[in-house]
Order: sequence, then structure tokens, then C-alpha cells
Amino acid sequence: MTVKFVEVDRETPYLLPPSVQEWLPAGHLARFVVEIVGQLDFRSLKASYAGRGSQPYHPEMLAALLFYGYATGVFSSRALERSTYDSVAFRFIAANNHPDHDTIATFRRRFLPQLTELYVQLLLIAHQLKVLKLGRVSLDGSKVKANASRHKALSYEHAGKLEAQLRAEVAELLKKAEAADRVDLPDGLNIPEELERREERLTAIAAAKAEIERRAAERHAREQAGYDQKVAERAKKEQATGKKARGKPPKPPKPGPTAKDQVNLTDEESRIMPVSGGGFDQTYNVQAGVDTTSKLIVSAHVTQNPNDRRELLPTLEHLTALPQELGTVTELIADSGYFSATNVTACEVGEITPYIAFNRQEHNQSLWERFREPEPLPDDADAVTRMKHRLQTPAGKAVYAQRKVSSEPVFGIIKAVMGFRSFLLRGLEAVHGEWNLVCMAYNMKKLHALTR
Repeated sequence: MTVKFVEVDRETPYLLPPSVQEWLPAGHLARFVVEIVGQLDFRSLKASYAGRGSQPYHPEMLAALLFYGYATGVFSSRALERSTYDSVAFRFIAANNHPDHDTIATFRRRFLPQLTELYVQLLLIAHQLKVLKLGRVSLDGSKVKANASRHKALSYEHAGKLEAQLRAEVAELLKKAEAADRVDLPDGLNIPEELERREERLTAIAAAKAEIERRAAERHAREQAGYDQKVAERAKKEQATGKKARGKPPKPPKPGPTAKDQVNLTDEESRIMPVSGGGFDQTYNVQAGVDTTSKLIVSAHVTQNPNDRRELLPTLEHLTALPQELGTVTELIADSGYFSATNVTACEVGEITPYIAFNRQEHNQSLWERFREPEPLPDDADAVTRMKHRLQTPAGKAVYAQRKVSSEPVFGIIKAVMGFRSFLLRGLEAVHGEWNLVCMAYNMKKLHALTR
């Protein structure tokens, strides 16, 4: 029996249809990204172009290229350039143009602030599509690797040792330079080059030590404020009761850096943080507030803090600054990492009902434990007591359970499906812009799925 195969013909002209509109099926994500980008206001971004030099690529095309790239796991400028040749979808977005990687990288780095301004516009489009109506928001955070190795971190103690070693080597090289005419030097030893290399390292170490000392001064100021508050509260309590307060008095903080304080020489604004699965890495802490109904990210920011306790207040500021037509946030869900009396009170002041876990939830609770009603709430209950009571009711438990199916899956999609596990840019401001780019790409991907 003779099998007839489909003919392989690479010589026929117009192997692809002559119109880019015929290259992709209807409903393709690339078409959707181009359509959404076409509805965004690029006037402020276009105004940044001076109009000199060669004719630039259209910013809407470059932005769509970035959004689609981040949505499909293509992040680097070189990979994006290569995809405009290899991928039909990228060819469609670029209209069969091929911007080089320098152009793409420069556009991303230069216009991140303007691209961030488009974030709210995208949420407004979601509202117009009847997909987004703010109400209940789930907040969560995750660590994303910085574009720096933790092995490039320099501790204050080691910096001092290196500085002393390099200064001794510089002194020895200068002695050899003075005696160079009388003593044979080892083959390959170039004293000016060796001196220059060590002077550069000494300059870098001095800058690193100055940064560590600056951070230590900021930390001491915070700790001193906390210490003063504890001392004042202790004195007030003693005055009210007429008795000496129990327990040891608080210890004043020590000024100056510790031996283990460190800074990364590649990205000094990143921090070594504990990561899931154990261990430490050079990372940033990224935050996302997710609408529990649409699963769209409505609030996003990046922090250098290793824990999440101080990240609820910035999220509240972002949520209250959103346009009124998007609706009003009425409830906020967060895990125990965000719990503090300050955060609970801030939610109530902002007329948002908090559902913040105050301890770790036990797994596999019994049926009766899950549906047991708590004791009646006392009349003089404060904000924290009211929230704890709320979380112990079956209705409150049902609300808090939505965290596992809203904010947690978002990070799973971003890291596992979109493949975003490490920042390309360096510095807190640039990383914040890139995280907004990631969240916008995720929102476009989610909008596409919700409106197909």
C-alpha cells in the first residue's frame, strides 16, 4: 500500500497569505492584545518623542509586542526580536516589521512610567466589557528573583576585610613600581593595570559600605521610634496603676551596621529574603490585589520588605485611588502575614471589611468545627476582636476561603504558565515598572479568556 503524504513545498511564493489579517484565526490572543492596545491612550507616550533622527517604530506596536511577549513567556529583548522572525503571532503584532533588540530594550526601559499609566485604562476597559466591578479583593505577595546573584552580596564585615587586603596590595604594588628598574617583575604583571583594578574595587567597596551604613541609620531611626513608644507606654501604665510594670524593660537599639548587614553589588536595591521551599535568595517582594470575581489584578506594587505586614497600607492607598466608575472595594482578604492591629483598623477607617487571618489555619478541620458558631461578640469589642469573631463564623470562613481560589492562582499562572520567575531590569523603580508590565499582560490574558 502506497502512502500519500502532504506535499512539502518551500519554493512556492506567498507561502503565507499576503495580508497579515489572514495569518491568525479569529479570537487569537495576539489579535486581542492588538485590539486592546488600540483602545489605550498613548498621547503622553507619543509626546515624549522628539521627532529627530530616523523614523521610529510606532509605540503602540512596541507596547503590544511587550504585552504579548510577557503574556506568552517571551521576556528578553533578543527573544522578542527573534520571535518577530520565527512566530506568526509576533509577525502579526509587528506588522511584519522586525525591531532590533536594542530598540525593544530601550523602549521598555525608557517608557515604563508611561506604560504604567495605562494600567488603570486597562481596568476601565474591563469594566466597559462588564467583566470588572470592584467589591471583594484578595491580597497576596510572592518573592521574585532579582537580576542579581546572592553570591554578589557583600557583608559589612567582609567589606572591611577586603578593603584592608586591597589597600595592602596597593601599597605592595607601589613599592614594586618604585623598584621596577632594579628588580625583575613576574611575567605578565602590569603594575598600572593592577593598581587601577584595585582602585576600582576600593571605590565599589566604599560605596557598598556607605549604602550599608545608610540603611543601618534608617533602621536605627525606626527601632528608636519603636523603643521610645514602648518606654512611654510602660511609663504611662506605671503611672496609671501606681505599680512597677512587670517584665523586663525594653532594650534600646544599637546604632550602626552589624557585621552581617550586606548589599548586593549587582543590584543594590534588591534584598536577600527567605523564599518558599526554604533557603534565601536575592529577590524583591511583589504584591497583587486580585478582584475575587474576575480574577483581575487591580492593585500591584513591589517592596524591599521581606515580610508582608507593612504592605497592606500601600495596597489600600492604591485601591482607594482607583476611579469611582470601577466600583468600591468593600472587603479585603489577606493571610496571617498581613495581620496587625494597625492594618485591621486602617481597613475599617477606609470602610473596608477586613478578613485577615490572625493565626495559621489548621488543615482537615472536623465538620462540626467548620460550622460551629463562635461565642457572641461583646458590646465593647475593638476592630481586631470584631474581625476575629467574623472569621470564626461560617460566613466569614467562606469569604476567607476565596483567597485560595483568587490571589494564590494568579501567582501560579504568572510563574508557571507565563514563566515569569526573574526580573530582567534592576533597581526598585525599574522593577516596579516591570511588575506592572507583567500584571497588565496577565490582565490581558485573563480578559481574553473571559470575553472569548
